[in-house]
Amino acid sequence: MPRLSRAIAELRPLLPTLLLLWGLGVYLRLTLMAAAPLAPLIRAELGLGESATGALTTLPLLMLAAAAMAGSFIVARLGVRNTAWLALFVLAAASAARGLSPNLLWLLTATAVMGLGIAVLQPTLPAMVREHCAGRIALATAIYTNGMLVGEVIGAGLTLPLVIPLSGGNWRLAVALWSLPAVPLLLVLLRRREQADRTATVTRHIRQWMPRWREPLLWRLGLLMGATAGLFFGTNAYMASILEARGEGDLLAGGLLLFNTAQVVASVLVLAFAWRLALRSGPIIVMMATASLALIPFLAASGWTALWFGFLVSLASGVQLILLLSLPPALAQRGETAAMAAGMFTIGYGVCFVVPLLGGALADSLGEPRLALVPVLVFGLMMCLQPGRLATDIHTALQIRNQLHG
Repeated sequence: MPRLSRAIAELRPLLPTLLLLWGLGVYLRLTLMAAAPLAPLIRAELGLGESATGALTTLPLLMLAAAAMAGSFIVARLGVRNTAWLALFVLAAASAARGLSPNLLWLLTATAVMGLGIAVLQPTLPAMVREHCAGRIALATAIYTNGMLVGEVIGAGLTLPLVIPLSGGNWRLAVALWSLPAVPLLLVLLRRREQADRTATVTRHIRQWMPRWREPLLWRLGLLMGATAGLFFGTNAYMASILEARGEGDLLAGGLLLFNTAQVVASVLVLAFAWRLALRSGPIIVMMATASLALIPFLAASGWTALWFGFLVSLASGVQLILLLSLPPALAQRGETAAMAAGMFTIGYGVCFVVPLLGGALADSLGEPRLALVPVLVFGLMMCLQPGRLATDIHTALQIRNQLHG
């Protein structure tokens, strides 16, 4: 009990920052995941095809890879707090603007701008963790990542049962309602001006917005992120086709719920054991191997047995994602956290976009839906072959950071 009381007392000053990080994490995924439940209504009104409808979700993901560097650049020029406020405002305003769309061009443009806001905000959060939670990096990362995963569940799960009835069945009003949660977050960020600006003034002269592309660690982390994100998004994307080919289409709703809930479970597990898992390459590689190997029985088995292996894929990839996201604020040199995170996102989401796409082309050409996940499986297994190198790179980065900044 004394140890628990001491831990609570140490965390109390950080609670406002941790709550803010959690709220920003929620909003990173909330508007993105709300598009899928609204897709039938949008498609019916605007006469969209399947590819255009799918772009409402995939286009922001592509922007995460294409525009992550913009986030690093803006953090270097404006500071963490100002960048977070600007990105959140753009994200919310563009999301609401989708409700004004008279045609497909307007809708896709607003969606792309929304993706730009997400791309800028995402590398800002590790920088915020470094500036305000330097002693609790693993915990703070797990908290904002939990917010991201909860945002996915809220956006995908509450849009139809809650927001559509509140909007009278109008998808345009529903989109606008999902922009409202950004308002209190914007106000909180404004109130943090004095502390954030003072920190930014101290560190701005040593900020570097361009990632250190020649460092092997950056590429290892980016490729690992691409592998785990590919397993998650790829399985999500192709689960319907795989189940329908097995004659198990009736299991899709339960399978998707089980698969996505596993990510929230993963974030809770990391919250509980963050101090044991932080800055260690072993858990990252073990989770990579677990997620990859669990995909094999998901593809080979059937019924709920396969879906529970899918749960394990999602659980392990969720834990690995959080561990990877905790590394930039822990390893980057001062003022370069956003740059390192942006480099990871550029590499990772680029891989996440391309590898599942190759899988879809393979499945189409051979007429077997399960082949769609073979490329992400092979890539994931390849990423399990470097535990020693990853451990060495992490150790070296820690030594350099400690020597430079004590």
